[in-house]
Order: sequence, then structure tokens, then C-alpha cells
Amino acid sequence: MQTVIPAFRITDYSRSKAFYIEGMGFKIDWEHRFEPHFPVFVQITKDDMTIYLTEHTGDCQIGGLIHFFVPNVDNWYNELKSNKNICITEPPNNSLEGLRMMNIVDPDGNQIRICTHL
Repeated sequence: MQTVIPAFRITDYSRSKAFYIEGMGFKIDWEHRFEPHFPVFVQITKDDMTIYLTEHTGDCQIGGLIHFFVPNVDNWYNELKSNKNICITEPPNNSLEGLRMMNIVDPDGNQIRICTHL
């Protein structure tokens, strides 16, 4: 069970939805705006992994990094590699001892490392 929810700063919700929902397979749990056309704060989840995405400038900076640990990083890679909207900057590798991991970058430059313990 995930006990901490990381937040990524985003600049264009439509573009981020295309990346995370349509591209990576997350689902929207809920979204909040104080008023119509105000910045969005949204929770997304995939396989018990949850992320907050926020357009609020004071929440966090662009360029974050999170690590998600999954049973098989190669399955994720095979699922995502043919999607042209997903920027895989590093395919699965064993460059860190004890981990097999890949690196994905979202449209705002936030990094997602998908890892499997060896």
C-alpha cells in the first residue's frame, strides 16, 4: 500500500491528461478547481500507484522525479514502447545494483522511474 503521494507540477492539463491517462494508462480519481478555468489539482492512479498533478505554481516545481516499484518493469516497457506520446529516455537496464529500471519523462520534464527489485 502506497503511503505517500508524490505531486508533479504540470503546465497544461490537456497535454498531461493525454500523457498520463491515454498514454500511460492511469485513471482520474478526482479533480478539483476553485472556480471554472482556475488551475487544476487532480489525483490519478494506476495499479495502486497514485500521483497528484497540479497546475498551482505554489505547490511544487517542474522537473520532479519519482520512483515506482512494480513486479516487472519489462512488462511496463513492452506496454509503453510503441506509444509515440510516451518519452522513454532510458529503456529497462540494470545500471543500479539490485534494480532493473526504466526512465520516462512527461511533457513538463518530470521524470518517472519504473523499477523492479532483482
